[in-house]
Amino acid sequence: MPDILGHCLNYVYRMLFNSIEFAIFLPIVFILYWFIVNRNLSMQNALVLTSSYLFYGWWDWRFLFLIVFSTWVDFSVGILLDRDYNKKKRKLLLGVSIAVNLGLLGVLKYYNFFAENLVESFALLDIHLSMNSLKVILPVGISFYTFQTLSYSIDVYRHKIKPTKDLLAFSSFVAFFPQLVAGPIERASNLLPQFQKRRSFNYDNALKGVRQIIWGLFKKIVIADNCAEFVNHIFENSANYSGSTLLLGAIFFTFQIYGDFSGYSDIAIGTARLFGFDLMRNFAYPYFSRDIAEFWRRWHISLSSWFKEYVYIPLGGSRGGLALQIRNTFIIFLLSGFWHGAKWTFVAWGALNAIYFIPLMLMKRNRNHIDVVAKGKLFPGIREIIQMGTTFFMVVMAWILFRADNLTSAIHYYQGIFSSSIASIPAFKGMYKSYSILMFIAMMIWIEWRGRDKEFAIASSRFTTPLRWSFYMGVIVLIFLFSGQEQEFIYFQF
Repeated sequence: MPDILGHCLNYVYRMLFNSIEFAIFLPIVFILYWFIVNRNLSMQNALVLTSSYLFYGWWDWRFLFLIVFSTWVDFSVGILLDRDYNKKKRKLLLGVSIAVNLGLLGVLKYYNFFAENLVESFALLDIHLSMNSLKVILPVGISFYTFQTLSYSIDVYRHKIKPTKDLLAFSSFVAFFPQLVAGPIERASNLLPQFQKRRSFNYDNALKGVRQIIWGLFKKIVIADNCAEFVNHIFENSANYSGSTLLLGAIFFTFQIYGDFSGYSDIAIGTARLFGFDLMRNFAYPYFSRDIAEFWRRWHISLSSWFKEYVYIPLGGSRGGLALQIRNTFIIFLLSGFWHGAKWTFVAWGALNAIYFIPLMLMKRNRNHIDVVAKGKLFPGIREIIQMGTTFFMVVMAWILFRADNLTSAIHYYQGIFSSSIASIPAFKGMYKSYSILMFIAMMIWIEWRGRDKEFAIASSRFTTPLRWSFYMGVIVLIFLFSGQEQEFIYFQF
């Protein structure tokens, strides 16, 4: 998938969670954290901050200036908001935070998109504009940490939290390396207080973190990275393949993006546990959803809840009339799509999900499925299977827009799927290799189904200790067997 990050990686040396560099970096920081500076909270936070800046600067040291500036602005705004209770001045201060955060994000991420579309729009009127594009590297994770710092300023403005005067703790909160470049997008009310109190090593929590890291690496390396090989080939040569093969390619991408992003979240949350921190949950088995509303409560939870809290509710939420509710729903989904990237395919992806969602909202059925599917049962019922199958198909169709290079390619891909060749047997270069990956996907689905009532699939096990450790060792072996080629996490481009 062509993206800005793909170009910038030619110029920077990256430290991925699935890289040798990170495998060396993490144990060193862990040992220093718990055995050298463990008795002093400020020293612990200083180590976290230094390690986070090293981790982030490993990509490109120039990125550090931006995150330091963003941190300083919101830290200062928070303190000033606490000192001055004049309503107009408070609004002005909040406006400064919003302008700086969204301004930086808008210029670096969206300027070229708007400039190109403006030129093309005027060209339709036979007016020829000349606008220079920005030749800049998109800072990794900017969409994540700008939303995180912005939510801090908004919460202080709303008197939901008290501003901190501890710059070290606040800087560590903003730059915390496990979730810095791809979330979860943390709220200050949850993570910041954890930097302000003494932390002690908890063996059970650390072991839980290791299990979550292992499961995240399995989803990333064994599932996502191998699906990527098939996805790239099929999408890049879609005109040459049958409808059934194109559908299979879309299904592979569905599991690629899930394994990639939920795998990252598992590694991030598990790594944070090693240092005594609890991050918010970001995925809750979304492909077991019974409707699209449930899917969005379970997919990228930190972003969905951010838009709900800071955009949807302030717009009026579902309190107004029907037209207002539909407007607010479309705004949220369109913003979610545009947040992912400056491409019309992302906007269309958001619009399609809004179209999926509106009927449920109109029939007041968007809160029907709150609990775990088939709770307490080994297998779902026929009705639940149909509901999950229908929702999964809708999600697969939407992901095509997300993956396509442009709208024209997406339309051709849909046309290819919904052709007479949909009834043929899938066939593509590497088909035989894909059988083993399909087996591992089935294995992942079964394990996650069995653990769907847990925070992550292998959070606990019903097996005896020898069987449990045999399973862990088997997963680790698979990770090493399939770890020949490092691939960036998809969400690093956002």
